[in-house]
Formats: sequence, structure tokens, C-alpha cells
Amino acid sequence: MPSVTLCIPARLASTRLPRKVLLDLGGKPVVQHVWERAKQARQADRVVLLTDSEEVAGVARGFGAEVMMTDPACPSGTARMASVIDRLSGDFFLNVQGDEPFIEPALLDGLISRWKETGCRLVTAVSRIASAERLLAASVVKVVRAEDGTALYFSRSPVPHLRGVDLAEWTARRDYWAHIGIYGYDRATLAAYPGLGATELETAESLEQLRFLAHGMTFQTVITGYHPVAIDTPADLEAARKMV
Repeated sequence: MPSVTLCIPARLASTRLPRKVLLDLGGKPVVQHVWERAKQARQADRVVLLTDSEEVAGVARGFGAEVMMTDPACPSGTARMASVIDRLSGDFFLNVQGDEPFIEPALLDGLISRWKETGCRLVTAVSRIASAERLLAASVVKVVRAEDGTALYFSRSPVPHLRGVDLAEWTARRDYWAHIGIYGYDRATLAAYPGLGATELETAESLEQLRFLAHGMTFQTVITGYHPVAIDTPADLEAARKMV
């Protein structure tokens, strides 16, 4: 039977909200909420927290997490996972961000199921965009999907373009999809990541997932109603505390 490992990259040196993974949220550090929800995924065999901070590691071990130390130079969660691939067991790996305290275990299981069903190399999540405001927002990454659910492109721009239609009507005329930043990789793809050079598209849009597409790899997508509540600012933290 194939085995699945969930990884939670947790960096202490966040630029927008310092130490955010250890900030208090309802009496627990933010990252503990992420870990507890990840542990609820029924199809995951292992949950590992990856960090370059001894302080984060100590807190995580205190609430029962398995911890693996990584190089502080890793520029992304994917790079952090790839750097320890030789020490990680599993055939499939999910990257669950350490600042997503409300991540849904059912979504994690859905991503794992899509990998098992399709044998895809990469899988990620999308949600429907319902307003022109979100469609225009550069902070909302748009995904163009093929008929079989494969992601054709990711962009900060509103794509695809509807010729001859007022922009305010676009979301009423067709489905538009927002990218949810949860990634799944098979073992070979994650192991190959360090050898994939940065690409022009990735640099232009500042979107890591375009590196995979530019190197000829494809993502399967899973539709979800989940909307991320990532904690990047003090205002985000206060909103999350109200939700808790």
C-alpha cells in the first residue's frame, strides 16, 4: 500500500508577522492548530513538522509533534521538504502551511484521494471565484483548468479573458478558479525539485508553481469550498482569534 506523509514547514523568521507560527491563538500556538488538524486526515500515515528553529522545534515536541530540523537557507516550504526527502518515508507528500490553523482535514484527504485515483505527479486545490473584485485582485491567484481538472496555468491576472464581455459579468458567464496553496507531490517529483532551475514565468508572476509547469509537469486539481485563513498580519491574527 502507498504511504502518505504530511509535512508542515514552520519558519520562525516571518517577515510580515514575526514569530507568527508561535503566536497565541485560543490558548495554543498557531502551528499547533495546524498540526492537530493535519493529524485528523484519515489517509495520512505520518505528520512531520519541518523547521530551522530550535525554539519552534521545542514547542512542537512539547505538544507531541514529530519534528525534523532543516536548513535555514531553504527559500520555500517545497525546498524545505525536498532538502530532507532522503530522511522522509512515503510515496506521496502534502505541504500544509504552518500558518493555516483552520485547514480542513477533509480537504487533505481529498487531495490524497485524487493522487490515488489519477496517479498524478502533483495535486493542488482550487475554489470558485464568485466576484469581479476577487477576480481582479492580484493577491488571488487564478487557475485555468482543463476538462479533466488538470491545471493549465496559474496567474495573478484574471484569466481566461472573455472577449467582448464586460469584466463585471465574467464570473456570471463562466467558472473562475482561485488557487489554494496546498501542494501534494509524489516522491520522484519532490526529489527532483532541487534540480529544477527557476523559470522566467515563475519570476514574472512570483508564483512557485509555475516552475513545475515550465519544466513540463502538470497539476491535478481538487475543488473545495475551503477559503484559507492564513495569518500574515496582526489584523489576520485578531480575525483568527475571533473565529476561535
